[in-house]
Amino acid sequence: MSRPTYEVEYEQMLLSRHGLLQHRDGRAKDGGLERSAYILLSRLRVQGPMSIGELSDAFGLDASTLNRQTAAVMHTGLAERIPDPAGGMARKFRITDEGARLLDEERERTVRSLRRVMADWPEQDIAAFAAYLKRFNTGIERLGGRPWPRP
Repeated sequence: MSRPTYEVEYEQMLLSRHGLLQHRDGRAKDGGLERSAYILLSRLRVQGPMSIGELSDAFGLDASTLNRQTAAVMHTGLAERIPDPAGGMARKFRITDEGARLLDEERERTVRSLRRVMADWPEQDIAAFAAYLKRFNTGIERLGGRPWPRP
């Protein structure tokens, strides 16, 4: 295996460390969204209402894990359970207006932080980095068979 691949592994490990926050009931200690709530709400926003089974397939997680995550976001009013809009038997989860508002606030905080980190980067470097991240993520999604819908 090439040395650059080891460097990617190490930098990816460091990247994952930077964004982790302590959480409680779907909210981080700083008042923002906990990581799993952020990801869950992002998926519901892009894809629309989803059942536990659909979420389980999408995330590759067992239903018990998703039951805990959906219970936390429902408890805090960030998502709600609704009848299947298509008339199916399974109830689905959808992001609430409050969940969408907090998701937007969290995303804006993240973008502001990224702007500070990359303040001295030329715009073309930021665009190239974004393209490489997308390529990296879509490669992971392809291997895992779980593509993430993009707006």
